[in-house]
Amino acid sequence: MRLLLDTHIVLAILRKDVGQRFPEIAALLGDSKTEGFVSVASLWETAIKARLGKLDTGMPLEDIARSLEEIGLILLRIEIQHVITAADPEPDTRDPFDRLLLAQCKVEGLQLATVDRLLVDHPLALRL
Repeated sequence: MRLLLDTHIVLAILRKDVGQRFPEIAALLGDSKTEGFVSVASLWETAIKARLGKLDTGMPLEDIARSLEEIGLILLRIEIQHVITAADPEPDTRDPFDRLLLAQCKVEGLQLATVDRLLVDHPLALRL
C-alpha cells in the first residue's frame, strides 16, 4: 500500500501521538508493506501556519523534513504534472493544499490518508 499522509497525520507523527490519535493509520505505517509519503505541500502548509503563529510543530521548521525521512517516510516533491492535474471528481474542499494532495495521489497512484471530513469520502482517500 502506498499512502500520502495528510498534513494532520504528519503533525501527529511529529508530535509523536499518531498512535493515540489515528491508531489505524499508525498500524498501516508500521506495516513493512506500506510506503508512507509526505508531500512538500504539507511541509509548505505547516511552515506557513507556524510562521503565522497558528500552529506549533513541536520542533524547528528546518528539522521537520529530516525527522520524517529518518523514520522512513518518503518526501514527495511538487512536480508540474501535480499542479496541472485536477482530482476527479472535484473535492468538496476549496483548500488548495488539499486539492494538490489529491492531484499528487492521482498522478502517483497513492491513497490519501486523511481524517478531514471533506476528503474522507473522495475516491482517492484511504478507506478505513
